[in-house]
Amino acid sequence: MATMINLVYLIAAVLFIVGLKNLSSPRTAPRGNLLGAIGMFLAVIATLLDHHVVSFGWIFIGIVIGSGIGTYMARTVKMTAMPQMVALFNGFGGMASVLVAGAAFLEMGQVVERGGADPDWQWSLALVLSALIGSVTFTGSGVAFGKLQGLVNEQAVTIPKKYTKALAAVLVLISLVVLIADVSSGFLFFILVLSSFALGIVLVMPIGGADMPVVVALLNSYSGLAASMTGFVLGNNGLIISGSLVGASGLILTMIMCKAMNRSLANVLFGGAIVSESAKAAIPGKEFYEGKVKQSDAEEVAMILESVQSVVFVPGYGLAVAQAQHATHELADLLTTRGVQVKYAIHPVAGRMPGHMNVLLAEAEVPYDQMIEMDLINPEFSRTDVAIILGANDVTNPAARDETSSPIYGMPILEVDQAKTVVVIKRSLSPGFAGIPNSLFIKDNTLMVFGDAKDVLQGLIQAIKEL
Repeated sequence: MATMINLVYLIAAVLFIVGLKNLSSPRTAPRGNLLGAIGMFLAVIATLLDHHVVSFGWIFIGIVIGSGIGTYMARTVKMTAMPQMVALFNGFGGMASVLVAGAAFLEMGQVVERGGADPDWQWSLALVLSALIGSVTFTGSGVAFGKLQGLVNEQAVTIPKKYTKALAAVLVLISLVVLIADVSSGFLFFILVLSSFALGIVLVMPIGGADMPVVVALLNSYSGLAASMTGFVLGNNGLIISGSLVGASGLILTMIMCKAMNRSLANVLFGGAIVSESAKAAIPGKEFYEGKVKQSDAEEVAMILESVQSVVFVPGYGLAVAQAQHATHELADLLTTRGVQVKYAIHPVAGRMPGHMNVLLAEAEVPYDQMIEMDLINPEFSRTDVAIILGANDVTNPAARDETSSPIYGMPILEVDQAKTVVVIKRSLSPGFAGIPNSLFIKDNTLMVFGDAKDVLQGLIQAIKEL
């Protein structure tokens, strides 16, 4: 039986790996998601058939409750809230590892009391790391969720984060070392979990909102590492493999995002916000735009689009908020029928999580071959007649390329300002997550159309049809 279970785990692992490979492309992502789901289904069945499971009653109750909650959330949570949802999932995964580690700790104590042998140091190490990483993941993800949801503001939190972080780290280190040597102390295990909870809070609290996508990706990696450690505690090969894959892929994604933002991981974790409080005073306000912005409307933009040959749409978080992906696709189809070449420029960190724009556009049935990554689309902007910016801000700011004093200098951007005409559809001149003005808005070739992206696009479609 054990051989058969491990064979199923191996098959599941292969499906996970192939699924991850397929997730690297929007075109193959649905297949990758399906393969991963099949792999997880096989792993769950193998685990349920394992002799360690003595009762299925509570498992069945958990499946019913979890399935109901999951179905409700899948149907009600909006695409704009997906980053928060991912943060919650990370937190749940971390807490699951903590609970399993706690249960294993209690079971181990009972075994020793009955005269069983003390666990070796490898098992003890896996146990404490599972509790440590899972606890940090749980509270850190909770803070990330609160920030993305607008429920948590680091400025409103008055705890001395620096000293709290140092105290929590010292308590974690002491508990960790002592428990590895002697894992029998329930008090120290409790202290380890509590201090790890505190450490997760103070680690994520100072990080700025613009860096939250990176933090969520890193916490995803943490949840995988915690699960992998739990696998060593339980002796479950499937959990070890799947947790390791999640940990590695989450870390790779984190590094990709850091590169796309021109920031080191250490800078994200310990540097706080992109723009420090002292630097905010030097940032220009409304005077930056006074007398320099050329405002337009749907009718004028429609006349421009009547005679163009190429258009590149640049989706951002504003498109997600307005749920304008379907209107965007409708406008693109209208232009295509008139002989216009249409493409979509995708920045790695556009929106609030990796792949956010790809998912939104795929939902509107935008062809995958029209979604072009930043490195491939940038050389084409100089040959593009019109670039239409849909709520994207920091990822199109030329200051990242041209102004060495800018806080985002060096961050790779979509070079939309190279297009012959740039149309920016935005609710207002408010800054993006980085909190700095966008010099694109005052370029000579830029037209600003203020309003909800969906409403503006629908007006633009109607104006084109009436020409």
